[in-house]
Amino acid sequence: MSYMHVLVAVAVKPESHQLIQKAVSIVKPVNGRITLITLASDPEIYNQLAAPMMENLRELMLEETQLFLQELISKAGYPVENAVIATGELSEHILSVCEKQKVDLVVCGNHNQSFFSKAICSAKTVVASSKVDVLLVPLV
Repeated sequence: MSYMHVLVAVAVKPESHQLIQKAVSIVKPVNGRITLITLASDPEIYNQLAAPMMENLRELMLEETQLFLQELISKAGYPVENAVIATGELSEHILSVCEKQKVDLVVCGNHNQSFFSKAICSAKTVVASSKVDVLLVPLV
């Protein structure tokens, strides 16, 4: 089976380059498309006492996320059609993008460190709810 549009869920971590390379290896032979999705970190979870600084911190974290996505795209060695920065529950955004953009494969990595975290990560929700194939790539 050939996949024509792959959605890659990435985190702002170096291991995400592995996910991009996996997606490229899947779509390149068929001239398929790649879309990236990631979550913007919400600084409010870090420190609720620093309210006056939150807007600046939020902008800084969004800029950091955008720069990381640009780096992933520039090093992909294959065109990336779209990059989405979402907020909230990642699995909901993944399912929505799949439906709206005719994605036929989702590539997720396990960025968590502990076994318990791996068991309850967003990928579990995506696998349970997805109407398209999901490839879960272990990142070590």
